[in-house]
Amino acid sequence: MLFLKTLNQKYIKWGLYIWSFICFTISNSAFAAFSLTTSTDFYTVDTNAGVVFSIRRTDNGSSTQSPGDLASLKINGVEFQNQSRGSQINSGFDWLYSSTSSVSVSAQTINSDFIKITVQAGDLTHYYMARNGYPNIYMGTYFSNEPDVHGHVRYILRMQRSQLPYGPEPSDISQTVSTVEAGDIFALNNGETRSKHYSNMRAIDWKFIGATGSAVGLWLVKDNQEGSSGGPFYRSLLNQGSSTDQEITYIVNYAQAQTEAYRTGILNHYTLVVTDGSEPLTPDTSWFSQMGLSGYLADSGRGRVAGVGINNMDSNFDYTIGFANSTAQYWTGANPSSGYFSSNNMRPGTYTMTTYKGELAVDTKSVSVQAGNTTILNSFTINNDPSDTAAIWRIGDWDGSPQEFLNGDKLTTMHPSDVRMSSWDPANYIVGTTSDSTFPAYIWKDINNDHKIYFKLSASQLTQAHQLRIGITCAFAGGRPNITVNNWTSAFQSASSQPGTRNLTTGSYRCNNTTFTYDIPASAWQTNSADWNELTISVISGTTTTGYLSPSISVDAIDLLD
Repeated sequence: MLFLKTLNQKYIKWGLYIWSFICFTISNSAFAAFSLTTSTDFYTVDTNAGVVFSIRRTDNGSSTQSPGDLASLKINGVEFQNQSRGSQINSGFDWLYSSTSSVSVSAQTINSDFIKITVQAGDLTHYYMARNGYPNIYMGTYFSNEPDVHGHVRYILRMQRSQLPYGPEPSDISQTVSTVEAGDIFALNNGETRSKHYSNMRAIDWKFIGATGSAVGLWLVKDNQEGSSGGPFYRSLLNQGSSTDQEITYIVNYAQAQTEAYRTGILNHYTLVVTDGSEPLTPDTSWFSQMGLSGYLADSGRGRVAGVGINNMDSNFDYTIGFANSTAQYWTGANPSSGYFSSNNMRPGTYTMTTYKGELAVDTKSVSVQAGNTTILNSFTINNDPSDTAAIWRIGDWDGSPQEFLNGDKLTTMHPSDVRMSSWDPANYIVGTTSDSTFPAYIWKDINNDHKIYFKLSASQLTQAHQLRIGITCAFAGGRPNITVNNWTSAFQSASSQPGTRNLTTGSYRCNNTTFTYDIPASAWQTNSADWNELTISVISGTTTTGYLSPSISVDAIDLLD
């Protein structure tokens, strides 16, 4: 390692990675050779880097194994793959389409340094690829029609827990003793909850997921997720650790809290990277252009969008620029000072460009992308930020998230019933006195309904009508807020359009942001400025589910306009 001392500081991290990679490769596979071996039931690939894997060719009649499965993954000679169940798309390649049970598997060596195994299952094609001297399995999934058996696409690695014991704690169900909800949320003896749903992260925040063991790490490194759906803030399950398996899941699309249609016709690629336990770097995939992959588009066929700047940004928040059409999605951050942004390597087409303050859309535009060109956008001003409207008082921030409220820091990693949660029914909120962090992030019809807010108005304000706004980020079972101010009650509001799946109990507070408005007449107020006005927020719905699955809302912000 002495040679590292001569390198510039900016190259130290990269040099250490290369040295670790060389040591991992040479010390454990000095006699290996890059190869593809064919037997009756398997294609076996030796990466010449300490990783040897086998893909099942034939149907052995097992309901948990199918052609196309990753059936064996040996790292330095040690088996990591669950031998009773394959790693696969959903529950197997032969169970993706109701009209298709036949799966074909083929393999070839390309230019002596690459191996490609192709799995064809109805309208879905999955690739396993290897590159000479790299301890990786490069994967890609292409489908022209969404599978109709499960209605989503996710690749699930099912590794032996004994070899990879260390995964995300919120999704470790190995020590749970009871079921909390729907057969996929569980509790420990001490009342803490665990679920595959609670390993989630926003799509914008993660580049890789994985688990580690003794001197080994196994990671799934994602692409830009252009073929996924849900946008930059979408959350979905990533991991589940049972007593026998460490399941690492790459979501292409999933049914949980989905707010837009699934995308088809794009190669979604992701890489299984093996390390010595350290975090992986993003692998080079430019050589995919040589592999004849359906739905792949090289950088030369892509374009770029660059924005000069954004005016009227709030320095307290991060801003994200999202691009979406029926074919692809992208996102990029805006410079916090100038608002400059650049989105590279986009597929040609016309996109809806959305500017997000936090997670709240505050501006939309249309933008076109041409292959080989950069579309330059002049500076623009945000004109749709609800925070710009003068308010007598405001609870929370208009940012598309309930995380500043009570229990907001725990919403994505545990069930609302978890013992670590504070009581969902805190004391009444008093404007000017009570902290926003004590207002409940979620309100359920059957748990903490009819939450009260007390406030005073000046003599001049008492003579006027005012509008109240309640912003929500998500709702379940048709839940929506209704209000009573002193002796005045608002007319019932219509339910907002939201995903039909469980949302608030599975760590998915973000669905379709909706603002409910209430025009309150002057006659509703107290007649004396010294008296407190009482506002009651009640979740209403015709649905009769109970408990934490009763009609509910996730709160973004509440304000009374001047």
